Amino acid sequence: MSHIPLPAGPAPDCSCSTGRPPARGDEQDGGGRFGPTHALILLIAFLALGCTLFLAGTELKSVLTLLGGCGAIGAATLTAAGGGRRLMTVLIETAVRSGAGK
Repeated sequence: MSHIPLPAGPAPDCSCSTGRPPARGDEQDGGGRFGPTHALILLIAFLALGCTLFLAGTELKSVLTLLGGCGAIGAATLTAAGGGRRLMTVLIETAVRSGAGK
């Protein structure tokens, strides 16, 4: 076991603790709104996943169904997290009406 000398005196204040909650868009971890870079990364990931599944022998109909389902779940999550509850309500209502044949 090594003995590391500890500094004498009080510990310095942490630079990240300001005593106030972070403002919107002021997150320390780089988090924030969904932007064009995020959309490009997701597009590339979807294309790569679809190509990989197709080249592995999965039939095209199954690949498109899987990617469509993943896209729908992602869009619903972004809508809910982004505060688009009214838009989500309209989309769900439309889906229910189209499923009921109205």
